[in-house]
Amino acid sequence: MEALGAGLAALGVIGPGLAIGILTGMSTSAMGRNPDAAPAIRATFIIGAAFAEGLGVLAVVVGIMALVLGGAK
Repeated sequence: MEALGAGLAALGVIGPGLAIGILTGMSTSAMGRNPDAAPAIRATFIIGAAFAEGLGVLAVVVGIMALVLGGAK
């Protein structure tokens, strides 16, 4: 049962992966249209990617905790 919970928690990595892909595509498109704004776009991209990646790491940690703490009743 713990493995099922860990697997479901690990599904939380799909959302941040999609978000980073969309964010990368949109930021490169924006930099291509307006190269003068590239530093500001790049800074916003890095902050957004960090937040999305943080959610992915949180999902992995919850999955590991479900496995480790699941048997401790």
